[in-house]
Amino acid sequence: IRTGGVWLFYAFSISGARDLFVYFVFFVCCTLSNPDEDPCRRIYCGRGRQCVLMAETGRAECVCQEKCRASFVPVCGSDGRFYENHCEVYRTACLERRRIYVVHSKECFFKVNACTMSEYNKLKSMLLDMQPKVLKTGEQNQQRDMEEKRALVDTMFKYLDVNEDSRLVSDELERISMKEHLEDSLLQCTMQDLLRYDDYNNDGHLSLHEFYTAFQVVQLTLAEDQRISVSTVTVGLSAVLTCAIQGTLRPPIIWKRNGIILNFLDLEDINDFGDDGSLYITKVTTIHMGNYSCHAYGYEDLYQTHVLQVNVPPVILVYPETQAQEPGVSASLHCHADGIPNPKLLWLKNGIDLQPRSSKQLSLIANGSELFIGSVRYEDTGAYTCIAKNEVGVDEDISSLFVEDSAKKTPVLLLCLPGLSVGNMFYVFSEEGITVLQPGECEIRRHMKWTERIVATYEEMCPKGEGVSPQRCMWSSAVNIRDKYIYVAQPLLSRLLIVDIQAQKVVQVGAVATDPFPVKMLYDKSHDQVWVLTWGDMDRTHPTLQVILQASVGEVHRAVRTTFQRVNDFFIPPTNLIITHVRFAFVFLKNEPAVHKIDLETFHRVKTISLKNYSCVPVSMAYTHLSGFYFIQCQSEGHLQAPPQLLVDSVTDTVIGPNLNITGQPFVSPDGRYIVTPDQRSSKLIVQTVSFQGDLGLNQEMDEPIAVSDLVFQPSFTESNQHVVVATSGSGTDLLFADLSSGHTEVLRSLKEPLTAQAWPWGGPNRVVVSSGLFGQYLVTPSAESLFVLNGKQRTPHCEVSDIKRGNTIVWVGEV
Repeated sequence: IRTGGVWLFYAFSISGARDLFVYFVFFVCCTLSNPDEDPCRRIYCGRGRQCVLMAETGRAECVCQEKCRASFVPVCGSDGRFYENHCEVYRTACLERRRIYVVHSKECFFKVNACTMSEYNKLKSMLLDMQPKVLKTGEQNQQRDMEEKRALVDTMFKYLDVNEDSRLVSDELERISMKEHLEDSLLQCTMQDLLRYDDYNNDGHLSLHEFYTAFQVVQLTLAEDQRISVSTVTVGLSAVLTCAIQGTLRPPIIWKRNGIILNFLDLEDINDFGDDGSLYITKVTTIHMGNYSCHAYGYEDLYQTHVLQVNVPPVILVYPETQAQEPGVSASLHCHADGIPNPKLLWLKNGIDLQPRSSKQLSLIANGSELFIGSVRYEDTGAYTCIAKNEVGVDEDISSLFVEDSAKKTPVLLLCLPGLSVGNMFYVFSEEGITVLQPGECEIRRHMKWTERIVATYEEMCPKGEGVSPQRCMWSSAVNIRDKYIYVAQPLLSRLLIVDIQAQKVVQVGAVATDPFPVKMLYDKSHDQVWVLTWGDMDRTHPTLQVILQASVGEVHRAVRTTFQRVNDFFIPPTNLIITHVRFAFVFLKNEPAVHKIDLETFHRVKTISLKNYSCVPVSMAYTHLSGFYFIQCQSEGHLQAPPQLLVDSVTDTVIGPNLNITGQPFVSPDGRYIVTPDQRSSKLIVQTVSFQGDLGLNQEMDEPIAVSDLVFQPSFTESNQHVVVATSGSGTDLLFADLSSGHTEVLRSLKEPLTAQAWPWGGPNRVVVSSGLFGQYLVTPSAESLFVLNGKQRTPHCEVSDIKRGNTIVWVGEV
């Protein structure tokens, strides 16, 4: 009972009149109404309706619900319509002012569209399961599974296509549904929904192609004539490799180089894979040449190979730039050009084509690499231009020849005479000091004895150390710094001396203190730095790696210690006419199966390339800029036989795998085209080649065995862009000449015994061989007590210089 805004509740016992006990409960449920309270809080409107405060009357009234909360719980109404949820059923009933209630008959669901994508996938899975299965044998993969699935879908399509017109229409799908009693399955979808979802062109039927799409059947094709694609790009430009694999539902394209997947690597120059699956290479260099393959993810058996060749315009160099000759003598003008493809050479004189074939006076040697004038005359004076051409460019340089009697030669011409320059000399560091040798005349131009004083310091060049008797110089390594200075290490004195080439003296700023026992140096021409490996002591207990900055600048230098400890060795890739800049070096740590890539500018470690999976502790490295292969000589972690060399791809910094079954130290020719390895087991030279398409192949094995101590490459004097290998024996008196193009070998014998390995404790070869530059024909190699000069062009001994003991540290100083 409500009275005065208060609800009163009464409870009475009706158990009988005599019962005098009466229960009376008085409960105040609500106090007087709050005028600020929402009136709708006290009104219940029922399902499908909501309370609204009417603006006209100010009273709360129930009206039909404006909207329902979004939720998908599909139901059917008694009106035969499909609703997204219960709320929509009652809201509609309110709006239409009629009674509608929820029904649960499955016919309602088939009358309306309740087929969600999830239910549709269930229907397709059920249809596939109904097909007869092929017995699976052997290991399965995604491609074989897809082939089986395609066979099932083909069978299903033929079964559904009653009239065999290669298309499925609504009547055929409905007929099959009734025949197979699919309507009895507890699914929300019917066969008719195949048309709803997968009739992409809305033409009222399903083609086989649309049926494949419906059942996720991947169809991949690659035209036979596109299985191998060859692309050629000029260095410095960009390249786009497009995968020709096409088909329905093609998965993402995967790209590989040397078996390494590229898509998931954070590469500096291969960094965009495009929506069409193309591979983009920005600023192509010679390391990018080689084979790339593409395939759809999960379908590796169908792949396309892209062969990328990188062309390089010619870079030319002539020698000498200027020369003066007297009438009647011979003169040679040399021209060397690097490029891809190999450049062709031609000569002009004063801008006019030379015709050497019609002249007895002129002859071209080694495809134009040398212009030879048999007996010069006054009229031969002129500017001789060498021009190099290939498919992508031209380069040229001038070599000037002056013909004049010596009595009439001007001071300028006198400077051009051979032998007057401080260049084109061998600097030999031996026990007695420093010997400057002109190889052509076998003439000692300068001898700096161990007692000679360093300029302005009055300190002897080779002061007597403790326990060293008799007094002698001890050297371990030397490098040429841009033909301005020579840095040479004195391991027992823990310092480097700097020899001024122009003055032919050890200069005032020429003593650089290092950590104890500096034993190896390399010059990084790109950054003008000298890298120094020190041992700490003869047992190599505290090895360090130090760097001297601005090595060619004439000022006081100091060695900066890097952060690397336990350093066993290091490697800096060489430069040439084409590759003039290097960015990275590699460090090997003691007994560690890894190489550490370091930035030559910051000295920081960039990454570590593990070799543990191959049980390889690195001993030495070599590098070719053609396709960017690193070759790593390995020793075993234990006492087993040394494992084969490893190949590392410089594009991905990833180990490709063993280099065939080749062991030993690799040597790479200056043009990067030949890799020569002295095999430790057979003592023969194994020669591999790198093509201009980046293919690494085994070329030949030299027949002549030799226990190689050191090896250099010398340009061929009969063929352009070819090389000759010159190798010394570390245990005998032999020296080997081997033509890389023909495989022909010659051996010089009786060059006297070399230093023993025990007498040369600083690592490296105990008998070096040093060539006289790109255009030089002479080589130098020491024996224990003397020095041999060899004529590489004639492959004969040229002379022997006696009284040079332990002269195993040699540097060539040339004008080119």
